[in-house]
Amino acid sequence: MRVFVASLATETNTFAPLFVDRSAFEDAFYAPPGAHPETPTLCSAPVVAARARARRGDFTLIEGTATWAEPAGPVSRAGYESLRDEILGQLAAALPVDIVLFGLHGAMVAHGYDDCEGDLLARARAIAGPDCVVGAELDMHCHLSDQMVEAADVIVAFKEFPHTDFLARAEDLVELCLQTARGQVKPVTRVFDLRALTGFMTSREPGRGFVDRALGLEGHDGILSISVAHGFQAADVPDVGSKVLVIADGDGDKAAALAERLGNEILSWGKTGAGPRHYPPEEAIAAARAHPGMPVVLADRWDSPGGGVAGDSSVMIEALMRHPDLPAAIGALWDPVAVTFCRAAGPGACIPLRFCGKAAPSSGRPIDAEVTVRATTDDLVIPFEQSLVSLGPAAAITIGNLDIVLATGRAQTFSPPVFANLGIDLSQKKVVVVKSSNHFHAAFRPIAAEILYLDTGGPYPFDPTRQVFRKARRPLWPLDPHPWADMRRIEGVRA
Repeated sequence: MRVFVASLATETNTFAPLFVDRSAFEDAFYAPPGAHPETPTLCSAPVVAARARARRGDFTLIEGTATWAEPAGPVSRAGYESLRDEILGQLAAALPVDIVLFGLHGAMVAHGYDDCEGDLLARARAIAGPDCVVGAELDMHCHLSDQMVEAADVIVAFKEFPHTDFLARAEDLVELCLQTARGQVKPVTRVFDLRALTGFMTSREPGRGFVDRALGLEGHDGILSISVAHGFQAADVPDVGSKVLVIADGDGDKAAALAERLGNEILSWGKTGAGPRHYPPEEAIAAARAHPGMPVVLADRWDSPGGGVAGDSSVMIEALMRHPDLPAAIGALWDPVAVTFCRAAGPGACIPLRFCGKAAPSSGRPIDAEVTVRATTDDLVIPFEQSLVSLGPAAAITIGNLDIVLATGRAQTFSPPVFANLGIDLSQKKVVVVKSSNHFHAAFRPIAAEILYLDTGGPYPFDPTRQVFRKARRPLWPLDPHPWADMRRIEGVRA
């Protein structure tokens, strides 16, 4: 048996003024055939999972390109098409193949392509032929399109948010595609569209219990796989929104019924049932002061690079500077120019520095301050589950009791080494602000006295009703009243 695997992924915020071309992929992560490291990235785990099975002798593996760009604005047409055609050319050269595996995100948008993954999968299907098994792993924050479902035999999305399971789900994908190719199962996919912009965390209830039950259903009574596509709200595309995908063994009615039941359960949580409270900056600082333990971790979800925004908002820096007695740290913020100045000055130097608040009006005002360069590094490499993420050259600066990490690379604050690798002891901080949506949670939870979530006013669209959606299929809650929910049975879904 011959298996081809490749990965092409990014997450596109169509509202973000951050522009992406091929160089963004090459700078962030680009592995030509055979060059992928032994550790996975967030969206290239199928490469690592397939390698493990190939080493066991289950099949012959042909690797294509694997590449990833940090979330940002739309990808250029030339950038997407060049990477797409590179991978499709590798697939054509590998023929005949029995299985094609892709590591994708599911929310990649390029100029001229609202559904890059659907386009790639459809073209791969045309090349590989109708008898080939085509499978894809998606991030749960994907736009699950009809084109994706029609082109692929098997789609598996992450279940966990924070994303702690991308390798486990890749292993599920490989196993299910192998069973399909061997004729052991006949996957039939059905999708239930919630007609809603919603989502949930699995680090808290009710999401935790929901996913645990979904995992318990898989492998029983003909249910092969369950995925919830939460959707990515920061994208104006036709397929934006939440959907439930169920794969059953030869039984479409069973898959459809379960998808609808699970989708209705998610809708029953209403507007606030699945999400945490979000604190304005001063309220968050007050809550942290009132907590007896330390550190209290504050997550700046709405300036997280994982949302396709810059990660250079100065709002929380200004808030912390209004409390000079408070031992605090914040990071990692994106400012390549400031990092260059700090590295040139060197550790121990006291310099005037303008930093952050530069990418867009929603980033706030630049900070002008006398700072001490605490530490610098040529490459700030941090763990994220089984992967390693580079934030590039970085610097830590100090203003009184406040330590700030500035980075050349734009990525989420996945784990405490963002601070520790630059000599910042978080156990001595009352407040630690991380630029992350929820990906930080698994690594920071063991050291945090408490975790709170911030509402810093943007730039990520915290409230989708404030955004103008021109392409999204309507009606779509909460932009509109929910089109079909039984309000007596499903409370809280009326806009």
